[in-house]
Amino acid sequence: MATKHAALHALIEPVVAAMGFELWGIDHISQGKHSRLVIYIERESGVSVEDCADISRQVSAVMDVEDPIPGEYRLEVSSPGMARPLYSLDHFIRYQGHHVALKLRVAFDGRRKYQGLLAGVEGDEVLLQLEGEEYCFPIESIDSAHVVPQFDE
Repeated sequence: MATKHAALHALIEPVVAAMGFELWGIDHISQGKHSRLVIYIERESGVSVEDCADISRQVSAVMDVEDPIPGEYRLEVSSPGMARPLYSLDHFIRYQGHHVALKLRVAFDGRRKYQGLLAGVEGDEVLLQLEGEEYCFPIESIDSAHVVPQFDE
C-alpha cells in the first residue's frame, strides 16, 4: 500500500508543482470496486474553486494516460482546510503548538485515538501533550492525524 501511495505521489506531485501549488497530501480510499482519490493542494495565497478545477483537469489527463488505479474512481481536488490532515514530519513541525487529533494504527495504553497539543517532533517521533502528560508516537505508528481548529470566544 505504501508503494502505491508513493507511486501516486510521484505521478501527481510534478503536475501540481508545475501549476504553482504544493501537494499537501493524497488519500486513496477504496470503496469496493469504486474508490476515491482525494488530492489536497496548498498555496500561500490560498486555493480557489477554479484552482481545484484546473488541477483536477491536469491530473485527470495524466491519470488517464498512466492508469495507476484499476477500476473506477472519483477524483477530488481540495484545499486541506482548517482541519487539515497531517501526513509528514514536516507537517507536524509546521503545526507545532496547534491542537491535533491522532489515530494510531495499533492501540497504545488501551486506546487508538488521542487529542492534544502538538509539542513538536524529535527524530521520527511526534510529541503530543495531553492531560498533563507528554506522549511520543513514532510517525509510522500514526494511521491518520489532523489539526483541530480552535476558535476564540
